[in-house]
Amino acid sequence: MTAAPSLEVERGLFAAGAPVVIGVDEVGRGAIAGVVAVGACAIVPATDAPPERLRDSKLLSPARRAEVEPQVRAWATAVVVGEAGPDEVDALGIVAALGLAGRRALITLHERGVPVGAATVLLDGSHDWLTPALSLPPRVITRVKADRDCASVAGASVIAKQHRDALMIADHERWPVYGWAGNKGYGSAEHLAAVAAHGASPRHRVTWLRGPTLLDGLDS
Repeated sequence: MTAAPSLEVERGLFAAGAPVVIGVDEVGRGAIAGVVAVGACAIVPATDAPPERLRDSKLLSPARRAEVEPQVRAWATAVVVGEAGPDEVDALGIVAALGLAGRRALITLHERGVPVGAATVLLDGSHDWLTPALSLPPRVITRVKADRDCASVAGASVIAKQHRDALMIADHERWPVYGWAGNKGYGSAEHLAAVAAHGASPRHRVTWLRGPTLLDGLDS
């Protein structure tokens, strides 16, 4: 197993005066069906060491993620997931939809008593897609591979992944032809073949099916 994420970055932010650090990560950005989900994991200076087996969700098997998720919920001050639906991805574009989902996550944290306005948000990646979606944004710091290295962001990734996978498995029961229990809405060959054969469902991002890489087989 790869090296565990630590609280080194978060402790530096606490030392600089942040009362709360909120790790943020997205799941489902590249899928052609289902929501895009943004996890938010809030911790405070007194937060204990993270769960021993916590890793970026992409580095955990489904069974291990299911084991770690309740540990993250017990460890963090608060964890939430915000969503933007496939219709919103189609209407707004993926970057704006990410911002919308992130805004919804932060609003929910605020409603649960987390002082979001005073927090520092640690956002995975190099692009700040969150700040433009907020009317009064907190401090947002981007960090490449934060989901691998920073425990709060790894926690957000696990919570978001578990949440989104559960939605896709539930949707599979209604539309089993697309194989979402296995592909989770991503564009596998089998998934694309099912779209070509049966058309798009209400859970597909229809505009994504018109891209040049997906045209083969979908227009025939």
